[in-house]
Amino acid sequence: MQVIPTAIPDVLILEPKVFGDARGFFMESFNQQQFAQHTGLAVPFVQDNHSRSAKGVLRGLHYQIQQAQGKLVRVTQGAVFDVAVDVRRSSPTFGQWVGAELNDRNHRQLWVPAGFAHGFVVLSDSADFLYKTTDYYAPQFERSIAWNDPAIGIDWPLAAHGIKQPLLSAKDQAAVALAEAEVFA
Repeated sequence: MQVIPTAIPDVLILEPKVFGDARGFFMESFNQQQFAQHTGLAVPFVQDNHSRSAKGVLRGLHYQIQQAQGKLVRVTQGAVFDVAVDVRRSSPTFGQWVGAELNDRNHRQLWVPAGFAHGFVVLSDSADFLYKTTDYYAPQFERSIAWNDPAIGIDWPLAAHGIKQPLLSAKDQAAVALAEAEVFA
C-alpha cells in the first residue's frame, strides 16, 4: 500500500497494490495490520456501508457531531469526486477541504478522520461507493453543511463532467453554511 499525503495532513489517499493480468485483477481492499503500519492509525472499524448513485448525485457534506465517524471510502464501480472538510474549530485547517477522484480504475481510497464533513459527487453514469466507519450511524447526531458554501469554496468538477446541477436529497437541500453549523471544538 502506498500512502499519499494531502493538503490536510490528517486526510490520506491510500493506493493498494493491485495485481492484474488479462483475466482481471486482485487486491486486498483492507488489511488492519497494513493500514496501521502505513498510516500510524490503529482505528477500529465497526460498520461497512454501500451506496449506488446515478451521475450527478451529490451526497454531503455529512458528519456526526456525536459518535463521530472516521471513514475509509472507495469506489468499486464508476467514478466520484470525493471531498473531506475539516470541521474542527481548533484545527489550523478548519474550514479547508481536500478532494480526490476515486474510481474503479485507480482503486484509490480516502481516509476521512472523525471531525471532518464528507461528501462526493458521481462523475460516471453510476457509482458504487463503499466505506468503513469507526462508529455506528446515529441519525440524531448527523449534521449537513451546504455543498456549495462559498466560505469553503469546494471546486466540484461538475461542468467538466457535463453536470449542470447536482441532484441533492431533501436533507442536503436543507444543509446549512459552515458559519451556522454545529462543529467540533
